[in-house]
Amino acid sequence: MTEYERWHSMQLDDPDLTEELNAIEGNAEEINDRFYRELEFGTGGLRGVIGAGTNRINIYTVRKATQGLANYLNKKTAQASVAIAYDSRIKSDVFAKAAAEVLAANGITAHLYPQLMPTPALSFAVRYLKCDAGICITASHNPAKYNGYKAYGSDGCQVALEMADAILAEINRLDIFHDVKHMDYDAAVAQGSIKAIGEDVVTAFLNAVKSQSILDCSDSDLKVVYTPLNGSGKMCVTRIFDMIGIKDVTIVPEQSEPDGNFPTCPYPNPEFKEALQKGLELCENIQPDLLVATDPDCDRMGIAVRHDGTYQLLNGNEVGVLLLDFIARNRIANGTMPKNPVAIKTIVSTDLTDSVAQEYGVELRSVLTGFKYIGDQIAGLEANGEENRYIFGFEESYGYLSGSYVRDKDAVNASMLVCEMAVDYKKQGKTLVDAIHDIYEKHGYFLNELMNFTFEGQDGMNKMQEIMERLRNYTPTKIAGFTVIGWSDYKTSKRLDGTMESEITLPKSNVLEYRLENGSKLIVRPSGTEPKLKLYLSAKGQTREASQEVIRAFKNCANELLGI
Repeated sequence: MTEYERWHSMQLDDPDLTEELNAIEGNAEEINDRFYRELEFGTGGLRGVIGAGTNRINIYTVRKATQGLANYLNKKTAQASVAIAYDSRIKSDVFAKAAAEVLAANGITAHLYPQLMPTPALSFAVRYLKCDAGICITASHNPAKYNGYKAYGSDGCQVALEMADAILAEINRLDIFHDVKHMDYDAAVAQGSIKAIGEDVVTAFLNAVKSQSILDCSDSDLKVVYTPLNGSGKMCVTRIFDMIGIKDVTIVPEQSEPDGNFPTCPYPNPEFKEALQKGLELCENIQPDLLVATDPDCDRMGIAVRHDGTYQLLNGNEVGVLLLDFIARNRIANGTMPKNPVAIKTIVSTDLTDSVAQEYGVELRSVLTGFKYIGDQIAGLEANGEENRYIFGFEESYGYLSGSYVRDKDAVNASMLVCEMAVDYKKQGKTLVDAIHDIYEKHGYFLNELMNFTFEGQDGMNKMQEIMERLRNYTPTKIAGFTVIGWSDYKTSKRLDGTMESEITLPKSNVLEYRLENGSKLIVRPSGTEPKLKLYLSAKGQTREASQEVIRAFKNCANELLGI
C-alpha cells in the first residue's frame, strides 16, 4: 500500500498509469496484485501484464531494468552498444524508445530497429553490429494484456544465468523513480546516441536465413496461406518466401497487419487451433497445400496440412522430427552434411528424435527447456571452431532453427524450411501428414500432448510451488496404472533409474520427470513466462491407438497427480 501511494502521488510520464491508479483506489485486492512484488528479472528478462505497479510492465519497470543493464555494461566495457527490437504488442514501441533513452543517458549507443521486427532479427543484429547486449520488447505468444523485455548477451543468445543475476543485482540497488537516468529521445538521436538499424542489416538477416535453404523451389507450384497473427512476421516471412521461389502466397486479411489487441485470436499462439481459425476458414475457400502461422514476435511457427480433403494440424514435436529428418536426409544426399553433425532438443521434446538422429548418424544433445540452452550449445560449438557441425535444433513449443547465424528460435527460417519440405514431399506424391506417419511406422508411435493448468495472482504462484514441493517430496509409485521405474529432479540434479542414483549435469531447473514401465514418460514444470503449470505427456506404443490410450490415461489422472 505504501508503494501504491508513492506511485499515486507521482507525476507519471504515462497518463494511462495515473488513470489506472485512480481507478483502483480503495480496492485492496487490485492494489495488492500490482504491488505485492516486483517483476522478476531472469534469463527470460521480464514478462508481465501491461499496467501500473511494480508487478506490471510499464515504462518505469522497463527503465529500471534497462538502468540495471546499463550499470552492468558500463562496469564491463567502455563505449558499449545495445541493439533493440520490438513487436506489435501494445506499447512495444513506447517501451523500446524508453529503453533506448535510458541507454543513451548512460553513455551507451542504442541501435534501434525503426520498424517492428522478429525476435530472431534482434539476435542477428546483436551479432552483426557487434553489440554488447540486446533488448527485444515482446511477450511472444502470450495474450494481448501482456508485454515483455527479453535481454540478450553479446553472443546473440538470451542472457545466461550469471549475467542475469549480475543485472538483477544492479536492478535491486535502484529506486524505480530516483535512480534511473533517461534523456529526450530526439536529443539522443541528434547526438548519435540512438541510431536506426538500417535496411542493410535486414537484408543481411534474410540472406543468412536463405543460406540455410535445402531445396530449390523455383519451379514449385506449392500453394500457401500465411498468417502473421497480427504480429511482426509479415515482411520477413513473405520476403523469404519470394527469395526461395514460393510465389503463390495468400495472407489472411484479418491477421495481416500489426495489432496488439489480436482481435481475431485473443491467444496468438500457433500451438492452438483457435489462433489459426481465420487461416483455416480461408484455406477452405482457396485450398492451399499448407497453412503457415507465426506468432507475434515471429520466433514460433505452426502449420496445418491439406490431407485427404481436410486440414490437419501438426504439433511442434511432429514438425521438429520432420524437419530433422528432411535436413539430415537431404544434406547427406547433396553432400553438405558435416562430419560429426549435431542436433539439439529440449528435455520435454519427443524421444522420437533420438531414433531419427541415430538413423542418420547425428549426435543428439538434450538441454533444459528454453531456446537459450540450445543457443548455448551452438555457442560452445562456435567457440571450438565447430559451428558447422550444428544442423538443427528445436523445442516442442514450435521453436526451430537450422543455422548458427542467430542464437534464438527463428520462425522465418522455419517457415522457409517447412515450405521446402512440403515441396519435397509433394514431388513424391505425399503430404507432410503422410511423411510423419511413415516416420511413426519406422520408429514407433511416440505421441505427445501438453496440458496447461492456470494459476493467476499471488495465490496461484503459491499453489504452483506447493504442488511442485509435494511431488518432489512424495514420488508416486504408479501413474495412470503404470509403474514408475525412474525419475529425475532437475532442481536437485538427482536422477534415479531403478535402484541406481546418478547426478544430472544440466543447470538446475524446477522440473520433475517420471519414466514409466511402458516406455512413456511425464514431465511437470511451471512455465517461466506465464502463470501456468505445464504437464508434458509422452506416450510410446506399438500402434497409434495404443499410444492414444496411454495419453487418455494420463489425462484422466492429471488432476489427481497434481492434487487439484
